[in-house]
Amino acid sequence: METKVELFIPGDLKDEPIICRMLKDFDVRVKIVEASFSTESGWAYLIINGEQSELDRLFEDLKSRGVSVEFR
Repeated sequence: METKVELFIPGDLKDEPIICRMLKDFDVRVKIVEASFSTESGWAYLIINGEQSELDRLFEDLKSRGVSVEFR
């Protein structure tokens, strides 16, 4: 299933390998459409492919870490 999302990453997570962790810990494929990061925050527009159960698990994990997930 293909899902388009925009992630908003707070400044305190700017040094965390968010996208790398997504690829390592979850069975998903990620296409980075656009992204911007600064010392204060960041955002990324992604297209993520994977089984719905795995996507649900991924989005819950991101939210639990403080990443805001907005579906497009």
